[in-house]
Amino acid sequence: MHKRHTRRHLVRFFIKVALAGGLFVLGLLLLWASSWKLPDIKALSERKVTESTKIYDRTGEILLYDLHQGQRRTVVPYGDISLYAKNATVAIEDAEFWQHKGVRVTAILRAMLANLFAGNLLGGQGGSTITQQVVKNALLTNEKTVTRKLKEWVLASRLEGALDKETILSLYLNEIPYGGTIYGIEEASEAFFGKKASDLSLAEAAYLAAIPNAPTYYSPYGNHKDELEKRKNLVLERMVANGFITTDERTTALKEKVEWKPNSETGILAPHFVIYIRQILEEKYGKERLESDGLRVITTLDYDLEQRGEEIVKKYALQNKENFDAENASLVALDPKTGQILAMVGSRDYFDKEIDGNFNATIALRQPGSAFKPIVYAEAMRKGFTPETVVFDLPTEFSTECNPDGTPIVPENADKCYRPEDYDGKYRGPMTMRGALAQSVNVPSIQTLYLAGLPDSLRLAKDMGLTTLSNPDQYGLTLVLGGGEVKLLELTGTYGVFAANGMRNTPTGILRIEDKSGAVIEEFRLSSEQVLEAPIAQTITDMLSDNKARAPAFGATSPLYFPNREVAAKTGTTNDFRDAWILGYTPQLVVGAWAGNNDNHPMHKIAAYIVAPLWHEFMAEALKKLQPESFTKPPEENLTALPPILRGIWEGNQTYFVDKLSGKLATDYTPTELREERAVRNIHSILYWIDKDNPRVLRSAPPPDIDSQFPRWEYAVRKWAEEQGLTDQTSADIPKETDPYHTANSAPRVSFLSPDRDASFASTGKVQAVVSLSAKYPVAKVQFFVNNFFVGTATKAPWSFPISLADLDGLQETNELKAVAYDIVQNRGEAVVRFGVRQ
Repeated sequence: MHKRHTRRHLVRFFIKVALAGGLFVLGLLLLWASSWKLPDIKALSERKVTESTKIYDRTGEILLYDLHQGQRRTVVPYGDISLYAKNATVAIEDAEFWQHKGVRVTAILRAMLANLFAGNLLGGQGGSTITQQVVKNALLTNEKTVTRKLKEWVLASRLEGALDKETILSLYLNEIPYGGTIYGIEEASEAFFGKKASDLSLAEAAYLAAIPNAPTYYSPYGNHKDELEKRKNLVLERMVANGFITTDERTTALKEKVEWKPNSETGILAPHFVIYIRQILEEKYGKERLESDGLRVITTLDYDLEQRGEEIVKKYALQNKENFDAENASLVALDPKTGQILAMVGSRDYFDKEIDGNFNATIALRQPGSAFKPIVYAEAMRKGFTPETVVFDLPTEFSTECNPDGTPIVPENADKCYRPEDYDGKYRGPMTMRGALAQSVNVPSIQTLYLAGLPDSLRLAKDMGLTTLSNPDQYGLTLVLGGGEVKLLELTGTYGVFAANGMRNTPTGILRIEDKSGAVIEEFRLSSEQVLEAPIAQTITDMLSDNKARAPAFGATSPLYFPNREVAAKTGTTNDFRDAWILGYTPQLVVGAWAGNNDNHPMHKIAAYIVAPLWHEFMAEALKKLQPESFTKPPEENLTALPPILRGIWEGNQTYFVDKLSGKLATDYTPTELREERAVRNIHSILYWIDKDNPRVLRSAPPPDIDSQFPRWEYAVRKWAEEQGLTDQTSADIPKETDPYHTANSAPRVSFLSPDRDASFASTGKVQAVVSLSAKYPVAKVQFFVNNFFVGTATKAPWSFPISLADLDGLQETNELKAVAYDIVQNRGEAVVRFGVRQ
């Protein structure tokens, strides 16, 4: 009992001490605050802009944009502002505005607790009232300190005592930024809707109340219109909740069709790129700092390339509109070695009213079509497949809801059958993966995705820089035909991984940021990551730059081809012809381009390659600035131990070699160039011969029934073989006779008549090489070599060739002269003699 009494006494004591301490601290704060002077109210009407952020190209000399160049702001009286606009702003920004005295203690405490739990007492949620925002914007700095926050609270309270609520709200609405150079609700109303703030409808007022939270992000001219729509709807919900409007009024506003005026922002170069950079800066540093701290931003943009890109994109987009009903286009250029953005053209014209030109198509979600295929083929190469692996371009049913012949298992599921075809409606039979990728053939690519594995292909896509493909169940085998949605900027960066031998350099647009004193606060640092094995990246590059492999589909001199440069390229077109793509690269440059319509309506079917000429012209311009650089070739691999289907042999698994001239079995003496590997004909799909999870080992048993695709692929291949009259063979069909032209005694016999063995010559002298021959078949030519360096050829008797020693490099005291004779059936014989050279 005594202990409880003592504890109660101690608790009361500590409470009294705490209260006394709190009152003492509060008294000090009040005494300190009482010494502050409330600035002249006139200062509140002058917007606080000290030094605005400036954005430059990579040289630091060309000013792309000054955030406050041509600032637009019109102050209007409180009575000239729509009641809807006032109520919408209060509802979303400060619902208790009309009740509080400048500061909401509960909101402050709630914000402090939230920030404390987030580990940042001064960041995160602010709990600021409209009055506090007026004080902060007009009278205080943007530093995040306890002192500044306390000043804000006290000044807000004192401001409430000096001005009425209507005046404070008027100051706020005339001060608030709406993006770019637009400040104040009157200017925003005129810029966005072409009307005065007094004439705003409910829906228009809700939009304007939604924008200031993040003016660049929620810009009606940007890429986040869906998010702006959601926030506008939230404003309307808050207005209902606060009794400003009825539910019927909200319903009417939700149905209202708001007409936005075309963007009229001027004084800006490379506008799509600048807006992209500005949003990044706002997200990182906050719009307040950009408006006042005088930052100098040096971007990665090559403005010369940007200008040419804008001209080229506009020229071809207008042509494509007339010819293919494709009214828009966009382009991105990157340095694959760094990820730096060199050009970003988001549309045919940022200021084009007809197509909503300020929409940046380079960061919009679109289906990539076949442009996604190289990622899938890269995963297949990782799994052990080769460019020579054969798959079949045949009518093939892939859906497990349907029979191999394309009929539905259940009649009601007919719409679930899936038998894709190419844009030309043709099927090409057996194809190597090299040819299928180079010619962008669909059925082999779907098979390649199945062999590579959908989850692993998606994982590789993410590793290479695509952030928008996540759920494998969402796509299925159509992913390889562009069933997902990606951004041109990210896809271009992904191709940059191939160009950089498997190194990923995330696309970036900023080289350096300086404060107003010139101190560097942020600087580009190369941060590369190996996300794909170099030999795999080099293999894909080799396939995409193989002009011979793509010629059957594109022709030998297509827009993908550059006569004097090594360039890898891939086109892509969606099945519904809503998007046309091309991406291509050299070791120093990667360029992606897109054509289509902003409203997503389809182009004419002939539009398969409409974007390639645009890309080619820009690529040619850009390459003029770069010295030629060759791709690193993939390492050569000995394929002889692999299953025949991985080596380009599709006729069967049992193989033998014949002499091309006679068609009979090759011997040990048959020249390599005349040896041809053939198979005992037994034609099956690739799944018949190998397990897709272990492709480099032949199956030891028939394919398992659990492989749902096997019966479908097998049906298509066996049906095709039957239609072609390609019946099965057995070992009895292997030739019995051997090559009669190339035997141990068939090679020409060669001997030197001149020079004599170990003869000596002056270093400036001449050697007359003469040989005698005896051969079973007529001799076609004799080639002469000095120290294995080719010096000349004799094609008729007498078999001789004069050699000028003064023309040869690397001669030694003792040298080797070799003569190699070839007969008309490629038998080969040689002789060697040594000679000396005197200096």
